[in-house]
Amino acid sequence: MDNNNLIEKFKKWEFVIDEEKADKLNAYYQLLIEWNSKMNLTAITDYDDVCIKHFFDSVSLLKYIDLKEGQSVVDIGTGAGFPGIPLKILRPDVEFVLIDSLNKRINFLNYVIKELGLSKIKAIHSRAEETGKNLEYREKFDFCVSRAVARLPVLCEYTIPLVKKGGYFISYKSIKTEDEIKEANFAIDILGGKIDKIENFMLPDTDMVRNLVFIKKVKNTGSKFPRNAAMIKKSPLVK
Repeated sequence: MDNNNLIEKFKKWEFVIDEEKADKLNAYYQLLIEWNSKMNLTAITDYDDVCIKHFFDSVSLLKYIDLKEGQSVVDIGTGAGFPGIPLKILRPDVEFVLIDSLNKRINFLNYVIKELGLSKIKAIHSRAEETGKNLEYREKFDFCVSRAVARLPVLCEYTIPLVKKGGYFISYKSIKTEDEIKEANFAIDILGGKIDKIENFMLPDTDMVRNLVFIKKVKNTGSKFPRNAAMIKKSPLVK
């Protein structure tokens, strides 16, 4: 876990990181492995695999958006902190909120935030649908990101209400997305969104294709959304 080695990895991936950022990413990896022995944070533990499948995958978004200083990002279903923590390390000038429904993950993230000396970031123990109803967070973010594995119609109801008009929800997907997007078109429309673009890329040194689905918030979300979790799962917004 040499900092120079990580700097070279990122350079090969067309990202420029300095010694401080490399040190924070390596420290994050060490904490991830340490805590993973006590709780289930990730099935991916090999250093090179974490660098590719967690770190690079998380920050790949920065190639496709114009993230400005002082803007805000919320990460829904952040789990062990992906993509939020790597994005925060590379963009310390941006405000981040990490949301997860499992308190022990939030405890881990708060420890990471403290140990890495990260500022302008907080981890919140909350269900996504409750956060979306909370006026402190509803329609307050420039960007919402999620690597959660839920189907897109369900994920959109959890995420789009958090995005301000003109902002974006960006979903990280690992499979072909055409059918899922068709299925989600009704939900996206009724929640105030519009498909803007889809970007795809290969994870380095793998045959894994990743997709980033960009949904722009074009109108405010109706007050009835998001519904409660049971209703979202029982009756997703599909036609």
